[in-house]
Amino acid sequence: MADNNYSHFQHPYFVLTGIPGLEQKYYWMAFPLGAIYIIALFGNGVIISTIKSESSLHIPMYYFLFMLALADMGLALCTLPSMLGIFWFNYKSIAFDACLVQMYFIHTFSAIESGVLVAMAFDRVVAIWDPLRYGTILTNGVVGRTGAIILTRAVFVVFPVPFLIKRLPFYRSNILSHSFCLHQDVMRLACASTRVNSLYGLIAVIFTKGSDSLSILFSYVFIFRTVMAIASGKGRLKALNTCVSHICAVLIFYVPLIGVSVIHRFGKHLSPLTHALMANAYLLVPPVLNPIVYTVKTKEIRKKIIQIFVQTKITAEG
Repeated sequence: MADNNYSHFQHPYFVLTGIPGLEQKYYWMAFPLGAIYIIALFGNGVIISTIKSESSLHIPMYYFLFMLALADMGLALCTLPSMLGIFWFNYKSIAFDACLVQMYFIHTFSAIESGVLVAMAFDRVVAIWDPLRYGTILTNGVVGRTGAIILTRAVFVVFPVPFLIKRLPFYRSNILSHSFCLHQDVMRLACASTRVNSLYGLIAVIFTKGSDSLSILFSYVFIFRTVMAIASGKGRLKALNTCVSHICAVLIFYVPLIGVSVIHRFGKHLSPLTHALMANAYLLVPPVLNPIVYTVKTKEIRKKIIQIFVQTKITAEG
């Protein structure tokens, strides 16, 4: 009877958790955390501006990189307010509705990034399998429609998630396990059956990241078979070298994702510190490392960064 009285009750806010056991060191951790966000936003911003301004980069491969950088920047901006609020100002509260909005955008940008990685894998398939028809197969129209499909899929697949959470009662604990709102984390605090949420979450993951990871795997099976058919050893090496950046981006995205998924499912006995670190890695590693990987492999992006530093130095000296 008591539970019925609270069947529609929801906390006005949730309490976010930083890194358990290191609360006394938050002040010192704020500076490296701020540096991580600066690297992520600056690096992805440089990639976006370079691809936009350099006509030599107006080809499908770099259009997809442009989309990846936008997704990474969006992912970083989603967690920036709550992360810096905790570590810089020790402000741990987040309004219930604000939590749902953050959760929606985190999962949407994550789904977009996964979809873009599939598109980049297909780009490599076409470039290696039929390089002479690369431009006629991957036209600007095809690239644009691909980006629209990726965005639409992510927006509509994640759209029901906040509403499925909104219908649940929350009248016991309101303390989350992370520095931001994730669906699994919010769902576990509900005081009613979450079977529908769990089922829909599983379907959404299979439809997005599950199918995407299989598509990328099959793409590389096809790529390696095509490369092995090249007679010249130098030609095989050159073809594989064009895939290095994308392989790194796939590993950077999926390894933390798999890690945090396994820990959520089977790691309940692990310390809260492990859960927090894995969740932070899942959202912070791709936006930080992807720009570094593509900067190392792309001459135009390196030149752009050097120009920015030279201009900054001249301005400072002037």
